[in-house]
Amino acid sequence: MSTKVNLLTFRISKMGILTAEEKQFYKDNGYILIRNPFTAQELEELSTEYDDLFRRKNEAKTESSWVGSDETNRKSDSPYTVKGIHNLQMHHAVFGKLLYHDKLLDALEDVMETKNIVLHHTKAHYKPPEKGASYPMHQDYHYFPYKNDSMVAAFIHLDDASPENGGLCVFPGSHKLGPLEDVGVRDNSHFHYVDQSKFPIEKSTPVMARRGDVVIFSYLLVHGSPANLSARARRMLLVQYADAHDVPTAGERAQPARGLVLRGVNLYRDATVANRHVE
Repeated sequence: MSTKVNLLTFRISKMGILTAEEKQFYKDNGYILIRNPFTAQELEELSTEYDDLFRRKNEAKTESSWVGSDETNRKSDSPYTVKGIHNLQMHHAVFGKLLYHDKLLDALEDVMETKNIVLHHTKAHYKPPEKGASYPMHQDYHYFPYKNDSMVAAFIHLDDASPENGGLCVFPGSHKLGPLEDVGVRDNSHFHYVDQSKFPIEKSTPVMARRGDVVIFSYLLVHGSPANLSARARRMLLVQYADAHDVPTAGERAQPARGLVLRGVNLYRDATVANRHVE
């Protein structure tokens, strides 16, 4: 793992507005680390409901490491695992409330350079101690390409994270390369990832995050994470956003509440009565 930590960190101001320096850092690097924008109560509520959600769901059907296929619930012989649950806002109101978090949306507005922000999807990944699976370096772009590449993710940490417990690692500036070869498709894999010899995780930049910290990053940024071999869990949840007026360039699976306006307006949303059931 690269020892160079190329991070600009800051605490969100009262209005959540980024400085010119912070905006430029994002443009140059494709990501930015925001120090905990949540209140102690907000973070505790998220943490409590996150743990309860994973406790009450069938673990055998929440495997989310990149093994097997969805048809078999990703069953494999690997001793390593990541448990995952999508569409968090459909499980508990606290996750729906998170989508409208003003300080987070303020920062997103500055990063995305739009006042019109919609939801794409949400998910949570739990890497257990000592056996948390790694994720190869990849671009989210290949899962849901959009015309104007407005898509960004907010990666929310519920635990302190570092390479030791499988924390996020990035290649700063890689978003400027645009869409890279999807080696996963070339290898006939069910998953999408870039050439690991060109983007080895050992040369990536680790994001050293604390509980409550948020990393906002472009879906073109090359990122991944090592295995969690530590005695600590790594809990995270992620919200994916897009400009309300950006559009997908390829067919994609339906996501509950995709297109939900979180801030601003969607001027292009069809209001035709006959199409009222169309996502």
